Amino acid sequence: MFDIGVTKIALIGAIALVVIGPEKLPGVARMAGNLLGRARNYMAEVKAEVNRSMELDELRKMKDTFTGAARDVEQTIQTHASDFEKSWTEATDAAAVSSDASYAHIPQYRHPGKQWRLKRGALPSWYKARTGVRTKALSGAARVARFRPPKIS
Repeated sequence: MFDIGVTKIALIGAIALVVIGPEKLPGVARMAGNLLGRARNYMAEVKAEVNRSMELDELRKMKDTFTGAARDVEQTIQTHASDFEKSWTEATDAAAVSSDASYAHIPQYRHPGKQWRLKRGALPSWYKARTGVRTKALSGAARVARFRPPKIS
């Protein structure tokens, strides 16, 4: 910023020595150094604040563009979904009217309930009974009670 060389600093120091005096010169130099350090810190804080505000403005602009793009995508999805719903209802209504009787032999879905793996396994129940495959699930306490050795009195 300023073009100050070693010779200019030496000239300023000599003039300060003559004007201020040798007793007060160290205190004045210390004070000038503190003021210079405060000025540098203040300038650094101002620069950082300006940079933060610029980054914040850029982030706001990015956020606005992303929200706009997301809004556009949402609108296109909604339009496609409504078109799909219309075509689906048309297709299902037409299929229901034309072939209600053709699907009468197919049973409705029924939730299997508890223990469906044991009840509806691939093995027939007579084979399970013959080979000793369990057909009912036992809790941990029931299993312990079943296999506990009898008490000897």
